[in-house]
Amino acid sequence: MKVLANDGISNSGIEALKKSGFEVITTKVAQEQVANYINANQVSVVLVRSATKIKKDIIDACPSLKIIGRGGVGMDNIDVEYARNKGIHVINTPASSSESVAELVFAHLFSGVRFLHDSNRNMPLEGDTNFNGLKKAYANGIELRGKTIGIIGFGRIGQAVAKMALGLGMKVIASDKFVGKAAIKVDFYNGQFINVEIETEPLEDVLKHADFITLHVPAQDGYVITKNEIATMKDTVGIVNCARGGVINEVDLIEALDNNKVLFAGLDVFENEPTPEMRILMHPKISLTPHIGAATDEAQDRIGTELAEQISSILKTELN
Repeated sequence: MKVLANDGISNSGIEALKKSGFEVITTKVAQEQVANYINANQVSVVLVRSATKIKKDIIDACPSLKIIGRGGVGMDNIDVEYARNKGIHVINTPASSSESVAELVFAHLFSGVRFLHDSNRNMPLEGDTNFNGLKKAYANGIELRGKTIGIIGFGRIGQAVAKMALGLGMKVIASDKFVGKAAIKVDFYNGQFINVEIETEPLEDVLKHADFITLHVPAQDGYVITKNEIATMKDTVGIVNCARGGVINEVDLIEALDNNKVLFAGLDVFENEPTPEMRILMHPKISLTPHIGAATDEAQDRIGTELAEQISSILKTELN
């Protein structure tokens, strides 16, 4: 049985699939050729991340498909319900990348409060001629410790962010339509730990009281953050989005950055992926990464092996 990992898969995932008797294909097939490739090679399982889309047209065109797997959390690039109604299993790995995404959130936060994103642009240009000027320009850094982080979306990734924030000595507030409260376990050396119970609050309260805001929500029909929400935030708030493009109105964000309402933004995702707006890419107050929240060796190992386990379990059950 053949598995097409069109957006790649870790070596550990490949080995786990091979041990279960699968042939793993890691050829990168262009989006417009995916259906033809699946049919020509009688592929039973297709695995994607965020790049490849498995929509109704491919599902209808590929009768050999038994499983569609998403390496990661969000499945907005897959017509999930349509596939399931056609008898195709759709799986993902919601827990595997939480820690990696949370760490990227803090990479953007640290970058923003210490101006690393801008100083790394300017030091190669002016470091040898304007060292003292740059030193003065980046002198007003901010500590994260003691500040309030507002987490919008308090699922697995939001809770992983809360855990790291508590470890840094931050105050944590959160909002979620479906999660009322969560117990956050913060581990220390020698098996020591503390449990902190966090009750979620109305979105408007989180927006009003947070020094920094991070979003962890799925793709939406509309924006979560526009100029109206930004207006209710603290002055010089920092905003990070490592969730999905399109949950922040980027035009409103740029306006808020330009008028100093927002101190900085950290963006891993964009409205117009894979061609973000140049105004976003060139803005000196935005820390940028190219949708790499789950792109760590550790997360990809977990994703690959978890997908392999789920695929093997599904097909063994069907055969029995």
